[in-house]
Amino acid sequence: MAVVNRSLRSGLALLGIIMIVAVLGYVLAGWTWLDAMYMVVTTLSTVGYGEVGPMSSGLRVFTMFVILFGVSTALYVGGGFVQMVLEGEVNRALGLRRATKEIERLRGHVILCGFGRTGETVAGELKRVGKALVVVDKDDQQAAEAQSQGYLTIHDDASEEETLLAAGVAQATALVTTLPGDAQNVFITLTARNLNPKLQIIARGELRSTEKKLIQAGADRVVLPAAAGGLRMAAMITRPSTLDLIELASGGRIAEMIMEELTVPADSALVGVTVGDSQSRSRYGILIVAIRRFDGRLLFNPGADADFRVGDAVIVMGKVDDVERFRAEHRIA
Repeated sequence: MAVVNRSLRSGLALLGIIMIVAVLGYVLAGWTWLDAMYMVVTTLSTVGYGEVGPMSSGLRVFTMFVILFGVSTALYVGGGFVQMVLEGEVNRALGLRRATKEIERLRGHVILCGFGRTGETVAGELKRVGKALVVVDKDDQQAAEAQSQGYLTIHDDASEEETLLAAGVAQATALVTTLPGDAQNVFITLTARNLNPKLQIIARGELRSTEKKLIQAGADRVVLPAAAGGLRMAAMITRPSTLDLIELASGGRIAEMIMEELTVPADSALVGVTVGDSQSRSRYGILIVAIRRFDGRLLFNPGADADFRVGDAVIVMGKVDDVERFRAEHRIA
């Protein structure tokens, strides 16, 4: 495309020079400026309405050169325009086809509806942890921005069933809708829940009254940015050190320190083992912050006799290398 653009610019420059020289030639031959420009335009456009002034033998030869070089250059420029348009359409079609095939192969991915400021933040964090992601946004600018950042993107309305099916909603494990309109988020949640009853849905809401509607529509979790932001600002005053620790650890920004959620599979060596017997702190140097049972019950700061079960989500905190060693040795997802 860059080569075509350079060739097109060169062709336009050459055509401009030919037109200027041709007009000056006719003016020097005694024609008026208007007649000269009219003659050049009709000649290069191959309309050929006829001569508008006296034509000497020398001027006829000059006109033939204008036709020879001018028309050929004009055709070259026109071909460049056509090539640029066709190449852009072909590249767009090929890119869309490649993205569609990649999405069809995805399993266990996340669908992100809306790539505004909130959506871009969500996408960045999911990308950081290596989670497969498909972005859906009908806004031209936001869809283009998502594509430029390398995300698989569908430029369409996320509230349509066909769009969510194209995004692989049947094979996805989670859907996050971050659109600014509550009505849109409710409708997307309802549509997605009907298409995949097992899908985890996290929805954004602007008004507290919308939270209940989103839950009724099928959302598992609802995030109210205004309320969350207000609580966070208050926490900066009431318990700043605690908030700093949580934010830094959850974002992985303390030197080599992370807070991670690990899922216990059926073949894990951790199944049936108690917190005390796992030697998580003495051997691995990590803290078991909480255990969320498969049925949803949360054990915060579990005791040494609490056991690990299949499907448990174990929230741990420690150095990156220690957490990874704990994960690997116990075959935890």
